Amino acid sequence: MKRKIGLALASGLALAVAACSPAGDNTPAPPAASAAATGVERLDPALDALIAPDAVPVKIADGFRFVEGPLWVDGRLRFSDLMDNKLYELAEGTEPKLIMDKSGGLDQMAPDSFQGSNGQIVDADGGVLMMQHGARRIVKLDAALKLTPYLDKVDGKRLNSPNDMAFAPDGALWFTDPPYGLVGQDKDPAKEMPYNAVYRHAGGKTVAVITDLPRPNGIGFSPDGKKLYISNCEPEMFVNVYDVNADGTVANGRRFISYPGPNPIDVPDGLKVDSAGNVWTSGPGGIRIISPDGKVLGQIKTPDRAQSNLVWGGPDLKTAYIMSAGAVYKLPTLVAGQTPLYPRAAK
Repeated sequence: MKRKIGLALASGLALAVAACSPAGDNTPAPPAASAAATGVERLDPALDALIAPDAVPVKIADGFRFVEGPLWVDGRLRFSDLMDNKLYELAEGTEPKLIMDKSGGLDQMAPDSFQGSNGQIVDADGGVLMMQHGARRIVKLDAALKLTPYLDKVDGKRLNSPNDMAFAPDGALWFTDPPYGLVGQDKDPAKEMPYNAVYRHAGGKTVAVITDLPRPNGIGFSPDGKKLYISNCEPEMFVNVYDVNADGTVANGRRFISYPGPNPIDVPDGLKVDSAGNVWTSGPGGIRIISPDGKVLGQIKTPDRAQSNLVWGGPDLKTAYIMSAGAVYKLPTLVAGQTPLYPRAAK
């Protein structure tokens, strides 16, 4: 399919979106909106401080298989096609540019697999850390896109398929490691890890901090670094929040938001936390915006199921770029991504 720059989609659509209940709220969720609906569902007046009333998602590129791993770097949006094993860059008003083939680290991928590249983040020295599902490792890219291995084993065992990552304010790198890059997932004979963990990498050591989640995926910190958010894809769909201790451990893990089953296509995937501490997380029906106290403020809806992730970019870091199945959307917001976005890295 030809990739193209999309035009603005219909605005002012009323969406009957399934608003997930925050922890402790057992109110049944309303039915999900039609897959053709696009817009912003406003569930609380507080959303007006985050997204202007007339703002709608606009498609800016499509024709991909499954977009993921968004990153704003050097004034451009960088993202991967997880199922097509390619890495792209997109400048405002231009066509997406292929900047790396076989970005997942394999010359040949299994058919219909998720073995391309995924999460990305800028390190303290300006290099970009990138997850490779196929090669089951984290690598670093320099300005010329030269690739250097960064991390592939913990305690002598190969990682499953590192998925997404975030820096804590102390510079430690935290990342999730579900088995989605393994064709057989947990039953794959190549799997070496006994769990699908959330890891902390600092001081040359990598420690499995959370090991009891079946499919950890999205990850983000509150602006002060005292709370850690982790999304879990399946079989139960939820986002957990943890208190982060000074020694790099976590405590008091609890549900931040739960989604009703059965498991649909659009599971909880990537998440980001804005500069005010609101959590923007993918999940059934679109991108939920949730206040720090767990109240669902609204939801961003696109026609494509399986919104996988988002990132802020633009000159003021107030444009949300949304990865949505085979397409990329942008939405102007009134709040920025966390600043500084990339704190110093722990070596």
